[in-house]
Amino acid sequence: MEPSVVKLKAVEATPDTFKDFGQVIQASRDGDEFGPHDAQLDLSQGTPRFHIMHLQDQPLKFSSITHHANVTQCLGSIGGDGWYLGVAKPSVVDTKQENKGDNVLKARSGHFYVPPAVDDVQVFKVTGSKYLKLHRGTWHAGPLFKSHTMDFYNLELSNTNVVDFTSYNFKKRDATMFVIDD
Repeated sequence: MEPSVVKLKAVEATPDTFKDFGQVIQASRDGDEFGPHDAQLDLSQGTPRFHIMHLQDQPLKFSSITHHANVTQCLGSIGGDGWYLGVAKPSVVDTKQENKGDNVLKARSGHFYVPPAVDDVQVFKVTGSKYLKLHRGTWHAGPLFKSHTMDFYNLELSNTNVVDFTSYNFKKRDATMFVIDD
């Protein structure tokens, strides 16, 4: 069966439009004191890893989305070229709750979560010299972009992609894929 295609219009990532998913961090003057305009990081569950990702062929479509339950993550393009990120709100469930509900799943890493719904997926466009800090547990697909290759800086934990990588496949589970209409 062919998946249904959901076309999503990209919204510019601003501190206001992106607040449910994380923060948009923009340039500040050297010497400014730490405050709410700075990334509010949680890197307490391991060793931080700051690296440059070289990505290629990341077209404006996706069918899988991922979250990291133990860390905030920061992503930004080197050079400020425009890029896109599909997102859905964090849905990690507190394991102390006695009644977790029928739609709660257990990740390989041991935490519980509610899968994202097709209708909850949004797409943001990031332009200029700014980066995104994702709240812990924010579902994300990308970075996606129009050019052949792009480099991104990425701040996460040294083992995030090994022990804290939970994916949900909309194509397999909901017969749906997303295309960014931009």
